[in-house]
Amino acid sequence: MSGGGTETPVGCEAVPGGRVKKRGSLGTAGSPAHLIIKDLGEIHSRLLDHRPVIQGETRYFVKEFEEKRGLREMRVLENLKNMIHETNEHTLPKCREIIQDNLKQVLQKLQAANNSVCRLQQREQEQTKIHYDRFLARENQRVAHWEDFMGEQRSKQDEVDEEHRKAMERLREQYAEMEKDLAKFSTF
Repeated sequence: MSGGGTETPVGCEAVPGGRVKKRGSLGTAGSPAHLIIKDLGEIHSRLLDHRPVIQGETRYFVKEFEEKRGLREMRVLENLKNMIHETNEHTLPKCREIIQDNLKQVLQKLQAANNSVCRLQQREQEQTKIHYDRFLARENQRVAHWEDFMGEQRSKQDEVDEEHRKAMERLREQYAEMEKDLAKFSTF
């Protein structure tokens, strides 16, 4: 990387003879080369290696977020607790009173409606019974008329049968006389 010569890997030192010495293998710990390399490593890590900073910022952000989230959740829970308390103390008793007052009125109206329906149903049953009684009376009257009609028809049929029998009898007598007269004339 320098203008001329061999390149040495980062964190290593070139030693005469072409060998590469590792960072920890430098002469003494207090040597100036060792201190410079150590400072260069720190500068390099601060300038180019941002992981520790990012990790610290991330931890800080997460910590703040969790604290704010916890406070927000605490506020939400507190609000819910207040709403439940207010509902139990004020809203529910008012609702009970209103329901009880209105329920009495509704029950009275339902009872009145039920009574009206019962009266209408009773009237309907009475009307149905009257119509049924009238129907039975008309049916009985119709049956009686039918029986009278059939009786008249039978008596007329009997009269017609009797007239027919008498007419047949007269015709037989007339034909018998005609045969006798014809028999008298046929002997000539």
